[in-house]
Amino acid sequence: MSENNKAVLEAANAANAAGNYEEFLSFCTDDTQWTFVGDRTLNGKEAVRQYMAETYIEPPKFTVTNLIAEGDFVTALGDITLKDEDGKAAHYSYCDVWRFRGDKMVELRAFVIKTSV
Repeated sequence: MSENNKAVLEAANAANAAGNYEEFLSFCTDDTQWTFVGDRTLNGKEAVRQYMAETYIEPPKFTVTNLIAEGDFVTALGDITLKDEDGKAAHYSYCDVWRFRGDKMVELRAFVIKTSV
């Protein structure tokens, strides 16, 4: 199960990086919940869709350094670069902990820290 979950997350992230947000969302449950620790929680696929429309001015650039799977969980460690509304690149380090239900992503706990590069 955990290797399948890794493959699902990799496919979802590839869709996200390509700017295909609807394909990415197809890997999420309708009741998906995303918690950005210390910031906000998004409840449901529609809230995630709105977040992506507002935040992903361009597709994010991910560098995954570690992908660890066990049971219903996959943890991804790495870096993200996003463009802000002024077109400037913003850099972050992250740790995403995804929980799966079946072959869909049902929950995200994201620990994201802005970095200088």
